Amino acid sequence: MTASAPITLYELAGADPRLRFSPHCWKVRLALAHKGLDVDGVPWRFTQKEEIAFSGQGAVPVLVDQGEAISDSFRIACHLEERYPDRPSLFGGAAGRGLARFVNSWADTGPMATIAPAMMLTIYGRIAQEDRDYFRTSREKRFGKALEEVAGDVDARVAAFRQTLTPLRAMLQHQPFVCGDTHAYGDYAAFGVFMWIRCVSDLEVLEEADPVHAWRERLLDAFDGLARRAPTPKDCGLAA
Repeated sequence: MTASAPITLYELAGADPRLRFSPHCWKVRLALAHKGLDVDGVPWRFTQKEEIAFSGQGAVPVLVDQGEAISDSFRIACHLEERYPDRPSLFGGAAGRGLARFVNSWADTGPMATIAPAMMLTIYGRIAQEDRDYFRTSREKRFGKALEEVAGDVDARVAAFRQTLTPLRAMLQHQPFVCGDTHAYGDYAAFGVFMWIRCVSDLEVLEEADPVHAWRERLLDAFDGLARRAPTPKDCGLAA
């Protein structure tokens, strides 16, 4: 089956539109690559709510496929699985879908939530000028303190982040990917946070001897290096 109209993905972008850093958009990017589907990526910024108003959402990712708008990364993955059943499966069946949902929830509420404070001020420096008031106000309300105070002890944040990876690390001592011998959506759900970090900051959150480091490298190389080729702040001429 092939799409009868282009698939469009609205992706969060920085001041440089090449900088696509949303962890959730990266989950979708990799899901599309897994299915072998071409996509037109549209850079979107925090204050461009009107650009995606048609979807009923105020945030990305938003996928438009054959005229249908779908939001939320996991819902998009389920949509792709159901609409393109003859292409490689993202889940490998109902049990795999359930496991992927768990990994997705764990990644968002564990590793991502733990490292997020260390990322906020850096993100502020990467986004467009017109987005900064919105970002500062919304994040200071979320964290209850000035943006400059949110990170706290960054080294302690990184150490805590590494600790949240314990279940992933334990699994990867026995198999190369979350989903077994090959990668699938459970991997992409966890990998999104690493692309978020890579595409915004210069934080090195993994030691080379960590099994998670080797897993991250394998996913960076997946799909002919799709993730590895993604522009970083350095590529965009942004200071570390």
